[in-house]
Amino acid sequence: MVRALILLLAQLADTPIVSEAVETGEHRLVDLRTFECRDITRSTVLQRVCYDRAQQDLIVASNGAYHRYCGVTADTVERLLVAPSMGQFFNRTIRREAAGSRYDCT
Repeated sequence: MVRALILLLAQLADTPIVSEAVETGEHRLVDLRTFECRDITRSTVLQRVCYDRAQQDLIVASNGAYHRYCGVTADTVERLLVAPSMGQFFNRTIRREAAGSRYDCT
């Protein structure tokens, strides 16, 4: 059994690490290498939240599509993740309703 585990670990060590990329609603491919992503199971609105703290970029999977929001502070993301209703917080605080909104990416 130990030998099988060692062989498995050796195979994993030889496997190249491939960065994940997603296409956002703006038809832009975003590499998630610098993002911390969390799968969301307690929301009917959000399925995944990815955040790049250095760039203050937030990518959210909602209804099967990814959307990018720029200039989102770490505090706002933390409040989203602990909100009693993540969907309500997201819709009220972050979601873009029109071009030129607070978190539009230019």
